Amino acid sequence: MKVLVINCGSSSLKYQLIDSESEKVLAKGLCERIGIDGRLTHKPTGKDTVSIEAAMPNHTAAVSLVLEHLTDPVCGVIGSLDEIGAVGHRIVHGGEKFASSTLLNDEVVAEIEKCNELAPLHNPANLIGINACKELMPNVPMVGVFDTAFHQTMPKTAYLYGLPYEYYEKYAVRRYGFHGTSHSFVSKRVAELLGKDYSELKTIVCHLGNGASVCAVDKGKSVDTSMGFTPLEGLVMGTRCGDIDPAIVEFIAGKENLDISGVLKVLNKKSGVDGLSGVGSDFRDLSKAAGEGNERAKYAIEVFCYRVAKYVGAYAAAMNGVDAIAFTAGIGENDCTIRAKVLSYLGFLGVKVDDEKNDCRGVERVISTDDSKVTALVVPTNEELAIARETVALI
Repeated sequence: MKVLVINCGSSSLKYQLIDSESEKVLAKGLCERIGIDGRLTHKPTGKDTVSIEAAMPNHTAAVSLVLEHLTDPVCGVIGSLDEIGAVGHRIVHGGEKFASSTLLNDEVVAEIEKCNELAPLHNPANLIGINACKELMPNVPMVGVFDTAFHQTMPKTAYLYGLPYEYYEKYAVRRYGFHGTSHSFVSKRVAELLGKDYSELKTIVCHLGNGASVCAVDKGKSVDTSMGFTPLEGLVMGTRCGDIDPAIVEFIAGKENLDISGVLKVLNKKSGVDGLSGVGSDFRDLSKAAGEGNERAKYAIEVFCYRVAKYVGAYAAAMNGVDAIAFTAGIGENDCTIRAKVLSYLGFLGVKVDDEKNDCRGVERVISTDDSKVTALVVPTNEELAIARETVALI
């Protein structure tokens, strides 16, 4: 079966067409500036990349252009749309309603709409992509894969906040967690790489990118994760502040003459290592600046690594032990210095890093020594493949 994976943003649309039998990517691409002027980058495997400027007044037009290029005689990879057996949609928030991937019908879409207030920047865009695909491919089955679903196994002790319980009952204020598709994929892959039973492993996954989170996976289930009610909680990230004293919001609002929306914009868009360093959110730029003597860049990196290590230590305690620590996503997969700094805090767990093995980028590899009590690994994530697998399983 060929599965089209769609990841729809407010003005963008990422896609991959995957052959589920071989699990090879047949084509992938990105539609940008939807509703503005429109740009498509289409990368068919084994053929030249196509980049064009094209009118995309809405997401339906963008999906239509994607389908046109997938079936194009020159840059296409399939003869007709009949070859697409299913569409898998990434959906950020499923609330408490969805603990697993789900076939999309009118009833399910209506439930997803109810989660819009929990993810106002993401869910409405995800729904636009669903509706666009339904309009153009009405007879093709579609599946929703939720970022929050993997974390629905967390116990109440992990997901409840120290707030009046009525806020949870009335407004569903609780920890949800995100990056669930990635955490699920990587933790399963760790078990495969180690030749161990997934249901017996205690794994901590460090998804470290511009958005970053840590997840404790005990016997195949997420039992805690660093992101919370929104993706703002947890680690210091590229531009997000992570954990702070809530009273800081009122303090900054008064000092800077900002309303709550204004302060949240600062916490989401102008904080993290970007705000700490003044250099930016890209760790390559931070490392370069730190190497040139920029003290703020140096401390931004140190703060980031320290926070990651604190969460790993906390989750080792939460699971009463840990067998494996996996690094994934842009920073986790590619920055050996960050990995080494994080793991340097974890000697008390018996973690020993092999510097030669750790000198790698974007490959699957054990980076700990043979006598390390905890196995440390690099495992590139593949959320699109995970979505395709979920889709095929349901179809």
